[in-house]
Amino acid sequence: MIKENVKTILKELPKGVELVAATKTRTLDEIREAVDAGVKIIGANYVQEVQEAVEALAGRVKFHFIGHLQKNKAKKAVELFDMIETVDSAEIARAIDKRCVAAGKVMPVLVEINSGREPQKFGVMPEDAVILVREIVDLEGIRVMGLMTMGPFEGDPEDARPYFSRTKKIFDQIKALKIPGVEMKYLSMGMTNSYQVAIEEGANMVRIGTKIFGHRKY
Repeated sequence: MIKENVKTILKELPKGVELVAATKTRTLDEIREAVDAGVKIIGANYVQEVQEAVEALAGRVKFHFIGHLQKNKAKKAVELFDMIETVDSAEIARAIDKRCVAAGKVMPVLVEINSGREPQKFGVMPEDAVILVREIVDLEGIRVMGLMTMGPFEGDPEDARPYFSRTKKIFDQIKALKIPGVEMKYLSMGMTNSYQVAIEEGANMVRIGTKIFGHRKY
């Protein structure tokens, strides 16, 4: 089932749109099956969840952190991941930077936007995005590569459109500023329920879990 699901999604994604397989709670066997079917990027919500997969699949795929990163997990995240998609404060950016400098590594990061201004979600408020990018751009251990937003978890996919449209406008605004050291390459938006709308609004990276693996057991 996983293999067929991956192949179907990859076939329907427009050229230039990258698939991140969201693997929260998934087993190594499930993740391996998705990789065998063509998944190139694994997305993980928790640092401790991905160690086994990194060891088993090293060199075959990239690993993106797509959950909320706590400062005390920054060192491990820098060791394990190829991109962190959820930078939403200068504080967490500095924590990543410190660990990257010590490891001799530069971490590509995306700035997470709280496009719906939802108090229960993480992310920088839309009007503060440019300020945050300017604040962290000179950190030598990270490189700002674009933006990420969540959108609603469920409901009518059309309800997510304003979230995605708002984030794309911020993406274009930052890109137009041509801030030295900032490469606005990736716009990560949309999940199983809403990725098609996200692509229509400009996403070139989508994070899909349920449509690949089925519903989570917990």
